[in-house]
Amino acid sequence: MRVVLAEDVYLLREGLTHLLRAHGIEIVAAVDTGEALLDALARHQPHAAIVDVRLPPSYTDEGVRAAIEARTRQPGFPVLVLSQYVEQIYARELLADGAGGVGYLLKDRVFDTGHFVDALRRVAAGGTAMDPQVISKLLGGTSPLHPVASLSPREREVLQLMAQGRSNAAIAGQLNISEGTAGKHIAAIFTKLGLEATDDTNRRVLAVLAFLNHARPGPPPSAGP
Repeated sequence: MRVVLAEDVYLLREGLTHLLRAHGIEIVAAVDTGEALLDALARHQPHAAIVDVRLPPSYTDEGVRAAIEARTRQPGFPVLVLSQYVEQIYARELLADGAGGVGYLLKDRVFDTGHFVDALRRVAAGGTAMDPQVISKLLGGTSPLHPVASLSPREREVLQLMAQGRSNAAIAGQLNISEGTAGKHIAAIFTKLGLEATDDTNRRVLAVLAFLNHARPGPPPSAGP
């Protein structure tokens, strides 16, 4: 896998580069601004990008804006976004096109090497990888009028795991149910969310997007590194 990395903190950028190379992932470019990210993507045509939400010069949302621009130029281009804080609006915006290939992790997850590399591979394959803390925060803002509110407690558990990018088998293992039962819950989720029969990968992405959109908007993110 060939990856472009956008991270302005030198030590973290170098650490991620060495970590990923140790897992057989080629870092074709490591940059520190959104503009440099877009240039590197055009030049190297990688399989995915890892992007810090906040990049110079203002350290607000340059990274995520560059990631969204990259997906505008190349729909569905896989992007794994790293953030210091839970900012769910960015996760919603990245998934808004319904194309998949999106991950949103807190930087603390980088220290769990297996989890981080697995998330990157899922995103590169067109799946999703939402941080559990992002999902937990979203659950606190459920609107009773949103279709997600009609899901049973078990279906909500399944949808949370889908948002993390888990497969049917992984969901079954996590919840101590059979894979067939997990599949039935997922089918029920698709029905309740009004997702018509089509490619299951696409429906999983749309279900996750519906989940992200069910929360009431939070306060705007504060500036600062």
